[in-house]
Amino acid sequence: MRTYIWTLPTRIFHWMLVLYILFMFITSEEENLLDYHAAFGYGVLVLILFRLLWGVMGPRYSRFSQWPLSLEEAIGFMRSLPNPQKYYPGHNPAASFVMLGIILVILLSVLSGVFTYGIQEGRGLFSWLNSTFFKEMELFEEIHEFFSTLLLLLITAHLGGVAADRIMHKESGTLYSIFGGYKQIDAPPAKLTGVQKAVAWLFLLSALVVPFYLLLSDTPLTQSRYSAVHYEKEHQLFVEECASCHTLYAPYLLPKRSWKKLMANLADHFGDDASLDETDRRSVEAYLLANSAESSTKEAAHYILNSVKNIKKDIIAISESPYWRDKHASLDKALFDSPKVKSKANCKACHRRFENGIIEDALISLPKGV
Repeated sequence: MRTYIWTLPTRIFHWMLVLYILFMFITSEEENLLDYHAAFGYGVLVLILFRLLWGVMGPRYSRFSQWPLSLEEAIGFMRSLPNPQKYYPGHNPAASFVMLGIILVILLSVLSGVFTYGIQEGRGLFSWLNSTFFKEMELFEEIHEFFSTLLLLLITAHLGGVAADRIMHKESGTLYSIFGGYKQIDAPPAKLTGVQKAVAWLFLLSALVVPFYLLLSDTPLTQSRYSAVHYEKEHQLFVEECASCHTLYAPYLLPKRSWKKLMANLADHFGDDASLDETDRRSVEAYLLANSAESSTKEAAHYILNSVKNIKKDIIAISESPYWRDKHASLDKALFDSPKVKSKANCKACHRRFENGIIEDALISLPKGV
């Protein structure tokens, strides 16, 4: 007997979640796609909130109350897997536990991602935590990665269960039910009420719109707590003396000891004489020390400071820091000798708004034709 088990909203939710999760894993590997990763992460959150609500007020077989979440029943089901004593119209006991785990782990993964986004990047709803927990940003990133890895394991278990069912119980049509909604089983069909339809389409359309809206708009969900710094207003002499010869570097890109060493020998400033009268020199140095890496909660400042803390040599070039070298290791060395870049010191060639103290992955663009 052919029975309608999975309604259209449930099937659309499933495939939207599959595509979004796949996109999330792809974008997690590229830092310059972080904005996309965050935007679709919120889309996943909308889907999961829908599924939690759907599990309470949804149709037959989609409600959690109808899932056979019994450990004893799950063990019995697994033992009799080749020749089952009972057939389940919706999820079987093993699948119920896996699906519940997937839903909860996705929720935890998204929430930990939102916290990481706020603490590490200074963006989104929890950007205010950046000033307090920025030194633990790696911990939050590891927690997010833990839940993401756990999700992969649960998805693998889910796919393994589908494959096993396909091999041993092909006649039930479980695999194809997530496409068409029907199984070959004798059971009451699932039906949708008007309220269920309205709720489903509201959430599913929201999950579709939210990521693109966030990518095209500046909202509190993705907004940065950092704004462009107009250094000429903060310290005009710093801009006049430094930006007249080279790229203007944000003070937070070097620790205090580096700035002290650099400002102590301006007569030999990377081969040039950049000497200042003592009053001006002290003024610029004081500004640099007050705004050095130690005073910043920005991601770059944190990692640069950590990368040089065990180095006895006081570096005076950002490109000498282990962090800078690691971040640029994958780039072709010819890039820095190209006419559009010319040297490692020309950070603004690839980092838009660099001279305003903003270093964000989304603002990185390699010069064309290089």
